[in-house]
Amino acid sequence: MFGRRALLSLTLSSFAARVARAAAKDELVIGTTQAPGTMNPLISQMLATSLIQNMRLRPFTAYDPDWKLVGLACTRLPNLKDGTARLVDLPGGKQGMDVDIEIKPLKWGDGTPVTARDMDFTLSVGKHPQSGVASSEAYRRILKLEIKDDRHFTATLDRVTFDYDDFGLTIVPAHIEKPIFDANPAEYRNRTAYDTDATNPGLGFGPYRISELVPGSRIALEPNVHWEGEAPHFKRIVFKFIENNSALEANLLSGNVDYVPGELGLALDQVLALEKRYKDRYDFVYKPGLVYEHIDVNLDNPLLKDRRVRQAILMAIDRRAISDKLFEGKQPVADSDVSPLDPMHSAATRHYAFDLAAARKLLDEAGFAAAANGLRADASSRRLSIELVTTAGNRVREQVAQVIQSQLRQAGIELRIKALPPRVFSDVMSHRRFTGLAMYAWVERVQGVPRSTLHSDEIPSEKNGWSGQNYPGYSNPAMDKALDATERELDPDKRRALFAEIQHLYAQDLPVLPLYFRVDPFAIPKQLKGVRPTGQLNSSTLWVEQWRWEG
Repeated sequence: MFGRRALLSLTLSSFAARVARAAAKDELVIGTTQAPGTMNPLISQMLATSLIQNMRLRPFTAYDPDWKLVGLACTRLPNLKDGTARLVDLPGGKQGMDVDIEIKPLKWGDGTPVTARDMDFTLSVGKHPQSGVASSEAYRRILKLEIKDDRHFTATLDRVTFDYDDFGLTIVPAHIEKPIFDANPAEYRNRTAYDTDATNPGLGFGPYRISELVPGSRIALEPNVHWEGEAPHFKRIVFKFIENNSALEANLLSGNVDYVPGELGLALDQVLALEKRYKDRYDFVYKPGLVYEHIDVNLDNPLLKDRRVRQAILMAIDRRAISDKLFEGKQPVADSDVSPLDPMHSAATRHYAFDLAAARKLLDEAGFAAAANGLRADASSRRLSIELVTTAGNRVREQVAQVIQSQLRQAGIELRIKALPPRVFSDVMSHRRFTGLAMYAWVERVQGVPRSTLHSDEIPSEKNGWSGQNYPGYSNPAMDKALDATERELDPDKRRALFAEIQHLYAQDLPVLPLYFRVDPFAIPKQLKGVRPTGQLNSSTLWVEQWRWEG
């Protein structure tokens, strides 16, 4: 009886909330399963941060929903044919490139013009070994920045690269951040105004500015009066952070949340179930793309150094069954980090089928014999017991971890699962504090060379300020050579062959255990128009000014 009264009260209050918002039509409440950590776009590597920052900042270039490279903060793409990009000779007989960028007439949210000096400052942050940027490689390869005037600069690159026109850097305001950085570069990541003064309008130049930030709870955005582009339709956008899939779904259905972005929200099985019940309320989109679910291997762990152990682990996981049973087969099994949707995918990459007998044989060869309890140990009685860390609150990821745990047990491998809050998980990974395995997802770039995750120069350490995303600590001279050559190859056919070599080495060495490529499941309210899922690194929120509520 008491339960029914509580349910009635919830239903009435939820209905009132929906009516109030439907009448206003100028506030959009968005729910996600992750709250951002730092809001500094140079330091953060969380998708939760990116989704929000895309509304108040823009990179110079990005791939649009049709996977076409377009200029966002710049007026046009640099091009070898029209002379806005040029091959240049460098000292030592090497070749590089000069790339001309013209900044659009933009203003920071406090009215200060966006200028080439902001790019110059951003470059100095990116290059500093103690600044804490997520990946410094893109900055290090810019040898020189020649400022022509406020809106024009030329970047000299230290190499010839096929993706020279993808100048996808995001800049930060020098007039706000430079005094903080200059005072103590090593403490910049802890003192940036993006965290200490998050509602400062001068921290962005996009269609929205952050007007409220309650850490771990919500972030509100309001229109930026100095935005130079298409006027946004919503007067207020609120992000609510609900770090549990089931609770997020309940908030969506009750009306406490208007929309859950497919990039970071409901799990695929949840959206499939919603489609069967609520086709009248939502438009359902299942966007296949470049979201790569995988397991990083800490190669410093002596239990995991032997490649045969890593191969055995992968062969003991029935990835096809996981996809079929949990995702209705919609999420294809991965063989490397290059999706079959990417034009650089190689069908010749080795595929590891589920083969428990072969996995056991490899473990025998690696010196891990089966004990009486079914678990394996080496000659010194060291048990094959490994910790797997992953993100808490993601119901499906936790289910997958439990399935993998059960499957590896059949091979004699003990897996200990540890779920961490997303912000804690991000910090653990960036400082390489995971001891064995780590399950999470990367959102890949179109034709992106995976240098930051596979090159030996990209292993985070205290020495390089924990920059880089090669969390496994993978180091293979053949891979380094292939990555370097791929970036420099302008001929698409030759580049495809080099990409194939990268994928071959990846599958051979297995510094990362590929699981599957995710489908982003979108349940878009029928009244919400203009949302275009992208399926790649540049998410739908980069075009938030096109979103509107009708009816």
